[in-house]
Amino acid sequence: MSAHCPPGSKGFCPESIQFRLLSGNKYVKGMLVLMVDVAMIAIAFSMAFLLRFDFHIPVNERELFLKGLCIVLITKPAVFLCLGFYRNIWRYASIQDAVKIIKAVSLSSVIAAFVIAFYNHFAPFPRSIIVLDWFLLLTLVSASRLAWRLWRDTSQTSKQVKGRRALIVGAGKAGSLLLQEFRRMQVCAYDIIGFVDDDQQKQGMYLNDVPVIGTQEDIQALVKKFGIEEIIIAIPSVRGMALRTIVERCSKAGVCFKTVPSIGEIIDGNISISQIKDVEIDDLLGRPPVVLDERSIGNYLTNMTVLVSGAAGSIGSEICRQVARFMPERLIILDHAETPLFYIERELRAKHPGMRIIPALCDIRNKEKIEMVFAEFNLDVVFHAAAYKHVSIMEDNPMEAVSNNIGGTRIMADAANRFGVRDFVMISTDKAVNPTNVMGASKRVAEIYVQALSRRSATNFSTVRFGNVLGSNGSVIPLFMEQIRKGGPVTVTDPAVVRYFMTIPEAAQLVLQAGCLGKGGEIFVLDMGEPVRIINLAEELIKLSGLIPYEDIDVVFTGLRPGEKLFEELLIAGEGIMPTIHEKIRIAAAVAKNLDVVNTELNHLLQRAKEADIAGIVKCLHRMVTDFTPSQQLIKSSVSGVQLLRTESLPENNMAPSSAKIIYFHARNATQDSTAANL
Repeated sequence: MSAHCPPGSKGFCPESIQFRLLSGNKYVKGMLVLMVDVAMIAIAFSMAFLLRFDFHIPVNERELFLKGLCIVLITKPAVFLCLGFYRNIWRYASIQDAVKIIKAVSLSSVIAAFVIAFYNHFAPFPRSIIVLDWFLLLTLVSASRLAWRLWRDTSQTSKQVKGRRALIVGAGKAGSLLLQEFRRMQVCAYDIIGFVDDDQQKQGMYLNDVPVIGTQEDIQALVKKFGIEEIIIAIPSVRGMALRTIVERCSKAGVCFKTVPSIGEIIDGNISISQIKDVEIDDLLGRPPVVLDERSIGNYLTNMTVLVSGAAGSIGSEICRQVARFMPERLIILDHAETPLFYIERELRAKHPGMRIIPALCDIRNKEKIEMVFAEFNLDVVFHAAAYKHVSIMEDNPMEAVSNNIGGTRIMADAANRFGVRDFVMISTDKAVNPTNVMGASKRVAEIYVQALSRRSATNFSTVRFGNVLGSNGSVIPLFMEQIRKGGPVTVTDPAVVRYFMTIPEAAQLVLQAGCLGKGGEIFVLDMGEPVRIINLAEELIKLSGLIPYEDIDVVFTGLRPGEKLFEELLIAGEGIMPTIHEKIRIAAAVAKNLDVVNTELNHLLQRAKEADIAGIVKCLHRMVTDFTPSQQLIKSSVSGVQLLRTESLPENNMAPSSAKIIYFHARNATQDSTAANL
């Protein structure tokens, strides 16, 4: 008989009752288990009769015994098969499997009792036999599964090749699961000596035959006493200060340490609890996981045509990954850096083979090409993440900051307005607040233009403003790690410098969430948590590398670079703050600007950039962003220093001196072969 039922079949179908056992060797094993169960069914029924009649079955009951034996040998295996009893992997039997055994044995006993009563013409049948048979069969079946698992675990453990002596921090559910996973491995990288847990009630107790031998305060002593080589932190929920404390103790003990994946990673199915990993800096920062309203985001993006500019950058590429999860009809990834664009396209195609992913190799300053893209694809949503972001580079290249961050944004926003894009979300930065550098001022001007345009457009224009992103291209953490790899020193600008930080996935997810909240003109401010001292960040990274700060790796203070601040801000004076339905997203009240006035000022600014007029750029930026405080380096590159900001009589066509042009062209030539950094 075929293992598969033909469509419309009304006859007996083995597949429909899970009759089909696994093929090949697994089929043979399943048949052997079934035969053992049949034998136990016969034994249980026979023993029930013998116990009922004191091991001497009366002659007048023997026919009933034989008839009942035949019935149970037919009905009970059939019930077991119907319930899929032989599809369980009994070597990993658990409480749920025990419940399944109870259900199967109970149901089979009830059915067998009815069948026996029917064939016995409902004559009185000793009820004690039914109860005894149920109990004995349940005991035998449960014992057989337990014995099989014990034998497998014992034999596998005895043959296991073990590795480094290790302690597990956390004698809870995660620690237990981790130990079980290790025991199932033929070759295990660890020999678990014991558990460490701060719960005093667990001290001296055993978890899966492994003792709880101390608390976290005892780590240093336990490492010495038992020759521990590695410590595994098996508390998925621990982050921030609690994790830093554990790491500090491990470092003092001079032992390597790792951690299990976060709860989010385990729930998402991206990783199993046995896939331990190095403790990472974002674990120590203690940021709580982002909870998204995925239904709203799905309604916002699913089956839509979405464009991401700066798609090859750190934030842009992560936005692409997050958008792709919601299955847009088309995803246009736009960037002018060819090789990075190739890699993100390849990654997205591999993960989402059924999705239409269209790479657009284009500079956002190319108005004709941008309008061609918008006209071709009839876009619904645009995430504008393309921008130059490095403060020090933009201080030497203010013309590029203006033409790209401001001019490029205006071209993108105008195209969205002209071609009827539903939603346009611009990625901004906390450096746009009271800016002290050209990059921040350029992003603030871009914010102003997008807000002004939103007042006249049917497109929902919104801006998302956040701080530094952990691990983004050119950010402080990769720089520190490179310095540590080279043996130091780690360079920190100032011991008092603090910054807000987010992880790349967290930032991208909140951008999507903010996008679907936008009604037009808002500046969304993300909850960045508590600011982090950069000196503490440097010290933690040195420790995570297994080294001691100021001994193995020195930390050197270099002074603030031009345009840098000791601390970043998220709000401008006059911007109120309003809550949204998402706890991590706030709205900064818009500071209204007239679009015609803004456009006139932008035309002057972009002309100054085109002419490489640094003095004119500084003047125009200060006129548009009155709280812009240019760096001394930028002031020295302009015409008349500080007096420039107070002089309104300077001609609009005032050109920067030749020295300023030399600074600009030298900087541009030094970086012309590199691609634009993307937020």
